[in-house]
Amino acid sequence: MDIDFDLKFFTFKRRVSLSKKTFQYIVAILAILLATIASYWGSEKVLMLILAAFGGSLALLILMRQLAIGYILLLLGSIFVPFSGPGGINASMLILIVMVLLWVMDMFVVKRQFQFVRSGPIRPTFYFMVVCVAALLMGQVLWYVVAIQAPLDTQLGGFAIYFFSLATLVMTANIIKDVRWLKAFVWLFIGSGAIYMFARVLNLSVFDDYYALGYTANSMLWTWLAALPFGQALFNHDLSKSKKAILWLIVIVTMYVAIVQGQDWKSGWVPSLIVIGVLLALRYKRAAIASTPFVLTAFIYLLLRQITAEEWSWGTRLDAWRIVLEASRVNPLLGLGFANYYWYVSLFNIRGYYVAFNSHSQYVDLIAQTGILGLICFIWILFEIGRLSWSLSQRLTDGFARGYAYGVFAGLAGVVTAAFLVDWVLPFAYNIGLTGFRASILPWVFFGGVVSIQQIYLREKS
Repeated sequence: MDIDFDLKFFTFKRRVSLSKKTFQYIVAILAILLATIASYWGSEKVLMLILAAFGGSLALLILMRQLAIGYILLLLGSIFVPFSGPGGINASMLILIVMVLLWVMDMFVVKRQFQFVRSGPIRPTFYFMVVCVAALLMGQVLWYVVAIQAPLDTQLGGFAIYFFSLATLVMTANIIKDVRWLKAFVWLFIGSGAIYMFARVLNLSVFDDYYALGYTANSMLWTWLAALPFGQALFNHDLSKSKKAILWLIVIVTMYVAIVQGQDWKSGWVPSLIVIGVLLALRYKRAAIASTPFVLTAFIYLLLRQITAEEWSWGTRLDAWRIVLEASRVNPLLGLGFANYYWYVSLFNIRGYYVAFNSHSQYVDLIAQTGILGLICFIWILFEIGRLSWSLSQRLTDGFARGYAYGVFAGLAGVVTAAFLVDWVLPFAYNIGLTGFRASILPWVFFGGVVSIQQIYLREKS
């Protein structure tokens, strides 16, 4: 009796038949080979490498059959896979690179045409990708002859963070053609995040061993764990009252952990609080208008109080911005290349010291690494995402899609705020780095999801 296999690579299909005896030989040989390798070296590291190779091969086969499953693997890998290689490269980056390569290969080899959806955010994203390539090339120029540059591998790491984040937006918009995949990703994200937050409230520290620190200690997790469930709770009319109550509870617990347990970490609760405020204002417009003077007064008071309490911190931050921008003047259009400014700023005096430092601002980082052109493209992308998500929120009738559009619109406000605080959205190699890429990839998936919903809506309309 033969054993039949259906091999499929996107549109390529091939049926392979193996005799039962041949299949048994193959299994036996593989088992002996793996056992020999593991016993010969006798180390846990070798065993982990074997398991990683097996798991990677299995994941590759799954992706070749259905690339959209990659988003589930991406999220699970970001949260639970502790692997960290040279320079901090991790499962998130590796899975994403494989997904992008498979997607490009499908267009280049199988379909033999490069075709992308047409939507407002796509064009500035492509422009930004081109700017990133140009900035990487510019980074090979020694702009200050008495200074040293960042090592090439560090520059490539910084470039990869930018380039593949942008590629994620475009890929998501083109790959997800069924809203069920987006639903699966969103609900898995909310569910996994809720488990972590409830564990924090109940002081179950055992969960810290399973959730990667680079994922949980990133502002993007907290921002989007406020935006998406609250958007669904307020605007998804298809949900029952009990499900909405659960989502409300998740948001309340998240904000409790962020504000009460993590009060000193402003990147955790400030963007999330902005998100909550935007969604409440959109849902209860009259109350929002009436309370605007009080909210503004409270906001200004808290801001001034914060600046006064941390005057030294804000002062040094402003000094750092000034020096980084001063160093970037030698090439204002395309910047100094990825990670280079970290070494160049040591030539400048910051409060009596000549040291290397980072700007702690996404916007300053953008100018320093990719120039004014990079900053313009970034702001252009955010503007287009905001315009599209707002437009969809006013037109969509499907409960999930409508709640998602509102959630992304509010989440965008959180992203803008978080980017002001630290480089949470496009991590800087010497600060948040590839470790933070585990969670910084989230907004780019969600941005691409908005474009995907737009395309699904247009297809249904036509």
